Amino acid sequence: MKVLGIETSCDETAAAVFDGQLGRLLAHRVYSQVDMHAAFGGVVPELASRDHVRKLLPLIQETLAAAAIEAHQVEGVAYTAGPGLVGALLVGAAVGRSLALGWGCPALGVHHLEGHLLAPMLESPAPQFPFLALLVSGGHTLLAEVRGLGQYHILGASLDDAAGEAFDKTAKLLGLPYPGGPALARLAGKGQPGRFKFPRPMLDRPGLDFSFSGLKTAVVVAIRGLTLDEATRADVAAEFQQAVVDTLIAKCRRALAQTGLPTLVVAGGVGANLHLRQELQRLATQCRVAVFYPRPEFCTDNAAMIAYAGCQRLMAGEHEDLRVRAQARWPLDTLRAAG
Repeated sequence: MKVLGIETSCDETAAAVFDGQLGRLLAHRVYSQVDMHAAFGGVVPELASRDHVRKLLPLIQETLAAAAIEAHQVEGVAYTAGPGLVGALLVGAAVGRSLALGWGCPALGVHHLEGHLLAPMLESPAPQFPFLALLVSGGHTLLAEVRGLGQYHILGASLDDAAGEAFDKTAKLLGLPYPGGPALARLAGKGQPGRFKFPRPMLDRPGLDFSFSGLKTAVVVAIRGLTLDEATRADVAAEFQQAVVDTLIAKCRRALAQTGLPTLVVAGGVGANLHLRQELQRLATQCRVAVFYPRPEFCTDNAAMIAYAGCQRLMAGEHEDLRVRAQARWPLDTLRAAG
């Protein structure tokens, strides 16, 4: 089954084609709006929606050409239905639903976070169910026990700022350009953790929930009245990154002990952070578990993960009616198991 995937949940316009029979990705394309939003220091929802309208159809045409298939060969369309910016979601949902209707094939709205959780399945070797998943991105930080497609038990989640959001906000405090997370990670590589002392949030209590707003506040207090020269900013960035990584590693260690699962899967934009990957690899060795990641380009928002997740559900017999589906909020644990 050849499935066209469409992703427009925020500031990336993306399309991909996944072949379920061959079990491989045929083509994928991503257009990033970063340059457009950089002038405003963050994503402007209305501008994001308008740009999706301009870019999506040409990108789909380019992706189909790269996959060497014609429109009539597409057997299903999967689009991101939520969560995300509702205006941006509506663009992809309307286009995806309309194309499916015109092509005479089924369409399916896909949960954005399910796409992220399954992104490592696009790699070889791929992880096997069940596994523990750490999803760490700009809008979400959570630990989930994944037993199968649609079988997600949330063990812990962010109570306020997600890790990626805290990276972006701290980067802004340090005067770094948008997007702030990658810029802060690069700066941290030039600094030394330890000059500043930041908390490791919620490690002094049991449980697997996360909270990073207090860490951001600690940075505000620490730099108040300081001259932020390059060395000082680098040391702040290094200690902040270390605090986030230490927290994520400690929670993963607890979750692995609690569940006894043999595999850890890491997904989401912050999952591309090199320091986090190094520490996760060390944790995996210590706990004798296997760790899997998607390639860096599939950590951030992309349509390959949406095409894959949609293909699995369509092949399991799922289908939707003619409605255009877009949900700004959509709890992951409300999804139904497939099959």
